[in-house]
Order: sequence, then structure tokens, then C-alpha cells
Amino acid sequence: MKYKRILLKLSGEALLGKNSYGIDNERLLDYAKEIKELHSIGIEIAIVIGGGNIYRGLSGAQNGIDRVQADYMGMLATVINGLALQNALESINTPTRLQTAIKMESIAEPFIKRRATRHLEKGRVVIFGSGTGNPYFTTDSAAVLRAIEINADVILKGTRVDGIYNEDPEKNKKAIKFDDISFEETIKKGLKIMDTTAFTLSKENKLPIIVFDINIKGNLTKVVSGEKVGTRVFS
Repeated sequence: MKYKRILLKLSGEALLGKNSYGIDNERLLDYAKEIKELHSIGIEIAIVIGGGNIYRGLSGAQNGIDRVQADYMGMLATVINGLALQNALESINTPTRLQTAIKMESIAEPFIKRRATRHLEKGRVVIFGSGTGNPYFTTDSAAVLRAIEINADVILKGTRVDGIYNEDPEKNKKAIKFDDISFEETIKKGLKIMDTTAFTLSKENKLPIIVFDINIKGNLTKVVSGEKVGTRVFS
């Protein structure tokens, strides 16, 4: 395998499946099975999930809720998703730990870098909830930050699109896909892969990002094995 320790970033919307709100249990179990397949061959896996399927802080702020309060509500949504994924993984005998940036001792461990790293070394999947624990930061930023802290080899951003294009492929079928692209080129072309803070942090720490379609069975394993799936962003 090309990568030994990965950080998988899943959007909250990825858990919607066929639903318009909440969690599609079939989709959740599909993801859990893909993760278990990697885990069974010894890959160390950390995961950050968004909360947009339940509550998006920025949307709440636009609707009149205080931005800080709205962001904390969004962080709680990511913990709900983390608990759901933890349950799905453990239902198929994959050991996990859920750690949160906001203390919730009754349901999760507090995030401690050394403890998270030790869990990974012992073969446990580690799920990071509640983002960075701070308002005004997205779960993309949390994903990059946690990846750096645990010394991940790569960030895998699972989406519903099979990579990065010069235009939105859902709007323009003639959009051109990039197999590999540098951080500098993505900035020059104005391609929106992650929010600016997350992207800059990844670029400065020379941490590659691979954007791929998480909904195609087997893609996750193919990406980790080094096959040409999705788009790789590199320094």
C-alpha cells in the first residue's frame, strides 16, 4: 500500500444517501464496510466528518442565529455523525474511538494527540468530532489540522464527484478533470477544493490531498494502494 496512515474527510452530506435530511443507514454501513476493508489490511485510519446533513453553522448564521452559537450547533452535529459511524463500524467488528475537541466525557474521549496516535498504532479507527472546537473554522480545517497532528501520510477527501475539474462537472459535461495538480496551480486557477484556511495549512505542511468519489465501491482501497483514482493535489 502506498499510504500507511490516512485521514479520511467525509462531508455530512455524504451520509444523506437517498434522504433529504439526517443519516441514511444503508449509506453509512456502505462506508463502514469500505473502511473495514482498509482496516483489515493494516491501514491506520482517522476520520473527520462534517455535520451539514443535520445542521450547518454558516446557514444558521445567515438565518439570524449568532454565528458563534450557530457554529457550536454545527459542531454538535458532527458528533452525532461520529457516533453513528462509530456504531456502524463496531457493528461489523471494527474497533473505534471517538474523540472530540469539546469535552463530552459521557460519550467520547477528549482529543489528545498522543492518545489518538496510540489508538492508531493499536489498530483502532479514530473518529474526530466537533471540528477544531472553535467557531469560524470548518471541518476541512479540522481535517487538515488533525492530519498534521497525527502525522498522516495523506488527506483523502471523499465526495460525490470523481476528482477536481476546471468547472463544475455537474453543470458542464465538457469540464476537464485533473489527475494531478499542484497547490500553486489550484490557487492560480481559482479551484475550490477546501476552504482557504484548510488549503493553505495543507500546502504549508506539504500534506497531499486526494479528492475522489467515495460512493463508488472499492475506490477508497484503490486510492490508498496508489491507483489513479480521483485527483491528487501535491506540493
